Amino acid sequence: MKVKDAEIIAMMADERSKEKGLRAMMDAYQSRLYWHIRRLLVVQDVSQDVLQETFIKAYQNFHQFKQDSQLYTWLYRIATNEALQQLNKMKKMQKSDEDAAYYMQNLVADNAMADAEDIQILLQNAIQSLPEKQKLVFTMRYYDELPYEEMSQILDMSVGTLKTNYHYAKQKIEDYIKQNYKD
Repeated sequence: MKVKDAEIIAMMADERSKEKGLRAMMDAYQSRLYWHIRRLLVVQDVSQDVLQETFIKAYQNFHQFKQDSQLYTWLYRIATNEALQQLNKMKKMQKSDEDAAYYMQNLVADNAMADAEDIQILLQNAIQSLPEKQKLVFTMRYYDELPYEEMSQILDMSVGTLKTNYHYAKQKIEDYIKQNYKD
């Protein structure tokens, strides 16, 4: 039985049922949030840690949820911010932006499933080569199929800016694949 957002919000708002509300929220959203985080960070263990941190932050800061957006939108924003912080930590361990891009592409190869098709790995490498904002916008639109209006709430960017970032990301990915695809 899937619990509705209104029920989760009510449980989270009441100290007596807050932990039950957290479990219901995790049941409802952990899979979607995990894959959003995983697409940004690539590494399974790191993605799991960031997912856990997302729910801890949501639990600790639930009083800040204004209910002027959907619960998922609020959680997605927390997950995105946590993933970006982790991405920045991973990049700081590299000496330059080129090293960071190379490092992320190696992570894709190292974490690819044994049966992953070459084109999937190529697509992931192309995504990892994008600037941070374009990567974020592309993954949210392409994989999660989020409407621009919802993305605008999550990322605090205008719809026009999001559309521009998506267009450039798509073009860069196409160019990357054309340059690197070997039949």
